[in-house]
Amino acid sequence: MGMFLNSLVPYEQFQDIAKTRFFVDKSAMIGEIISGVTVDRQRYLCVTRPRRFGKSVMANMIGAFFGKAQDAADIFAGLEIMRCDGCHQHLNSHDVIYVDFSRMPENCASFATYIERVSKGIKEDLIQEYPELELDADKAVWDNLQVVFERERAKFVFVMDEWDAIFHKDFITERDKKSYLEFLRNLLKDQAYVELAYMTGVLPIAKYSSGSEINMFKEYDMVTKEKFSEYFGFSDVEVDKLFDIYQRACKNAKITRKSLTEWYDGYYTAAGSRMYNPRSVVGALTDDQISNYWTSSGPYDEIFYYIRNNVEDVRDDLAVMVSGESVKVKMRGYAATASELNTKEQIFSAMVVYGLLTYQDGEVSIPNRELMEKFDELLLSNESLGYVHNLAKESERMLRATLAGDTKTMSEILKLAHNTESPIFSYNSEIELSAVVNLVYLAARDQYRVEREDKEGKGYVDFIFSPERRGADALLLELKVDSTPEKAIRQIKDKDYALRFRGKIGERTKYTGRILAVGISYDRKTKEHCCRVEAL
Repeated sequence: MGMFLNSLVPYEQFQDIAKTRFFVDKSAMIGEIISGVTVDRQRYLCVTRPRRFGKSVMANMIGAFFGKAQDAADIFAGLEIMRCDGCHQHLNSHDVIYVDFSRMPENCASFATYIERVSKGIKEDLIQEYPELELDADKAVWDNLQVVFERERAKFVFVMDEWDAIFHKDFITERDKKSYLEFLRNLLKDQAYVELAYMTGVLPIAKYSSGSEINMFKEYDMVTKEKFSEYFGFSDVEVDKLFDIYQRACKNAKITRKSLTEWYDGYYTAAGSRMYNPRSVVGALTDDQISNYWTSSGPYDEIFYYIRNNVEDVRDDLAVMVSGESVKVKMRGYAATASELNTKEQIFSAMVVYGLLTYQDGEVSIPNRELMEKFDELLLSNESLGYVHNLAKESERMLRATLAGDTKTMSEILKLAHNTESPIFSYNSEIELSAVVNLVYLAARDQYRVEREDKEGKGYVDFIFSPERRGADALLLELKVDSTPEKAIRQIKDKDYALRFRGKIGERTKYTGRILAVGISYDRKTKEHCCRVEAL
């Protein structure tokens, strides 16, 4: 056992996860990998996913299953992989070289120091494992591996986690990047000693390798490849099971099943399945609290990084997406392959790859409330977003005016929309109007759960503002184009949208505050907004 060759790390890491209450068995993936190698001779796999979507868990699982470092029968007993015909013979029967490329040498400030840790470490492990071969530490690591193969017929499973981590380091130059790709090519490509090479990363290989350095890898991303999609992220069925465990464990459970969907669902796989963010679901159930688990684990003010080079081109789309709508985009390869993100397609493509947006049927959208809160912060804090920022900053005043029934102030704030020539203010439909209304009520999300187009009573209401605090006022908001706010109010009453906040016999059971019907209309000829607020 060494630092890289047959390391104990993947076993220990996977064992820790497998013993937790909220462990989800994804071991069937190993069976697919074995089939791919033995039947299709597919030895090179690269799985890319956003951060914290289970990449390292799966890498550790694969290392723990194949590796000889530790008998893992007790971990895998009862897991799905042991039901796979012929798979059990591969358990702990392979030499595994496991490399976590996100780990750095002490005081590392150069690529030479970084890559020497890996190269020298593997050579030292080989020399220790095969002392009789008298391997030469001065020769390249791939030359030593070749000697081992020629003399011992030994093959190796390579498990490489976060292969692209080095590209995010400040000290890495363009020349270093090429050297790194050459290192991987020499280590892996067309090498007889490679039984399997399994890599993970955030960005696709094409982002960095425009040539043939490591084109032997078959890549599997979340958006375009269906294969392996069910193994990263949680499905509805899996979250149902975890929620049952949570309810049995917590006597006074605070989390609802609906809140898990609202906060952490919303990602789509290439197969069209919806997936939950796994880190956030486990974090919430473990802490018995809904919170921002994924977005708080990284610098998600970097959302602005992706749009800063072309604010004007994406500003209107951001306003529409923050209102809960999808935006049509011609995605090109779905991968952030450009060195600079200048076009809308490049920007949104990168945001999909990083998990900041989700993509389905030619449209991008904000997946869930956890991400929505970060986009809200973006709109409220960046003046370069122009009118979008200005309207969002008015949202606190808009909420106060609505609760006070000050329709004059409400109309004045909405009129600010026409200080711009933005196409979203053409109001050719209620979608554009709803985008603007959403902006001017953005601050309300701190106090309300805002829902769109929810079926209540006998129809659909445009916005429902459900107060987080008991005793606060609830809002039912209906929009009309080329109509009147009175008709909007009438629709709220006639269709009995207020049923949401009342018991079956007309008694309020949850909300002790007022239920306010809010009607907002826009006349395309006069370009005037009219508002009305009534207590129900």
